[in-house]
Amino acid sequence: MYADNRKEEIMNTNVNTVSARSKTKMLVINGLFIALTLVATMFINIRLPMIGNGGLIHLGNVPLFFGAFVFGKKTGAIAGGIGMGLFDLISGWTAWAPFTLVIAGLMGYVSGTISEKLKIRPVVANTIAVAAALAIKIIGYYFAEVILFGNWITPLGSIPGNIVQVAVAGAIVIPFAGKLKKIAMKY
Repeated sequence: MYADNRKEEIMNTNVNTVSARSKTKMLVINGLFIALTLVATMFINIRLPMIGNGGLIHLGNVPLFFGAFVFGKKTGAIAGGIGMGLFDLISGWTAWAPFTLVIAGLMGYVSGTISEKLKIRPVVANTIAVAAALAIKIIGYYFAEVILFGNWITPLGSIPGNIVQVAVAGAIVIPFAGKLKKIAMKY
């Protein structure tokens, strides 16, 4: 009787340890992708003289997509929403932070979901996911600018910058995401 209870206790401890390790691992990965997204948004950007808010092109979408495609929709949503939202808060774009939290979080979640659910070649699935994220970014920030600027025309000036931003990130991420996911799955 005692041996059976002890064996069960050891098995439960092992399961709990594995679960705790897995949770810790995902916490670290999510924190890393938040930081990478913040840094890529803050320090790897170009300001263009365009109307609306389309004058900031950054590479924050690169870690957002890597997180979503390699580690899943939750990591993509957390990295995008929190990483880019923090950028807005600490860099003078504070009014944009709530919009960014939702828009970039939705971009990460949807692109990660598409990448996970489509059972086709990863390059094709990830290309579709980037296209969906682009649509979310264009529509989301268009309406955010309408709300902030009170104008339906001015936000059109942001669309070219948003297209360039997501297209460049997609071109960087798509060729490598499938291989990185295979490597990450080993650990």
